[in-house]
Amino acid sequence: QVQLVESGGGLVQAGGSLRLSCAASGRTFSSYNMGWFRQAPGKEREFVATISWSGGRPYYADSVKGRFTISRDTAKNTVYLQMNSLKTEDTAIYYCAGGRITGQYESWGQGTQVTVSS
Repeated sequence: QVQLVESGGGLVQAGGSLRLSCAASGRTFSSYNMGWFRQAPGKEREFVATISWSGGRPYYADSVKGRFTISRDTAKNTVYLQMNSLKTEDTAIYYCAGGRITGQYESWGQGTQVTVSS
């Protein structure tokens, strides 16, 4: 199983940018589809973006499409989430997740807090 550690969260003003990183340990990272999810206070966890094991087929939630970009660097065992034009409603704990079967995530990170101020 892959272990995942997120970083890069913080406090940013609306309209600003952040880049989240998710470092993976384990030899099977290259075969994992990776995703980003988020959970805002008082709300359920929701899907943000996903990318396939090959680096193709990125897919985004409508709420972040055009503002967020998911990418991965297999050589560095890292997946990224570039977040631009941030809005206050993007405030949440962001989690990365990985899995070998599309749509199923067996490994989760501990989360990183993103706070967007107005």
